[in-house]
Amino acid sequence: MIAYLYGEVVQKNTDSLILDVNNLGYKVYSPNYIIESVEENQKIKLFVYENIKEDSYDLYGFNDQTGLDLFEKLISVKNVGPKVAIGILNIAKPDEIKNAITEGNIAFLMVAKGIGKRAAEQIVVELKGKLANFELAESSNMINGFSQNEEAIQALLALGYTQKDALKLLSKVDQTQAVQEQVKEALRNSL
Repeated sequence: MIAYLYGEVVQKNTDSLILDVNNLGYKVYSPNYIIESVEENQKIKLFVYENIKEDSYDLYGFNDQTGLDLFEKLISVKNVGPKVAIGILNIAKPDEIKNAITEGNIAFLMVAKGIGKRAAEQIVVELKGKLANFELAESSNMINGFSQNEEAIQALLALGYTQKDALKLLSKVDQTQAVQEQVKEALRNSL
């Protein structure tokens, strides 16, 4: 069983990454927030879920153990497979999804591809109690080892930057600074 992969991103696709691990290429399906946060030729570590069937062998990768744990909880729900779970993780960050489930926000979950009202209700019913004590580590907001400040990201988005560009700019600034200083430094670095 594969616990994690550490290697270089060779190719980015809309729903997956090709990861070179010691000259062996792995196709790893990941949520959009992970795919958007990495660049080709960058080394990354992905915690992996293996989905083995008689006609396929798919890998699903997450940037931390808590992301993988949430994914595994989602696929434990009746009629929610790995592709649907990835669709759910594509609509928001793991902590927002956890909050939506614990608050019973069915409309929020229905935004995900492949999730109708019944499926959303089923997810809430089956996971609401299981996620009550489920803590998402701060590392769910970690991108390349930097704890991203949500306010700084929102400020850059308001200035017209894409989320990918905002994350890239903020990964190069001192994360211990105040939000204003992070944004100023990111803007200086963008020139």
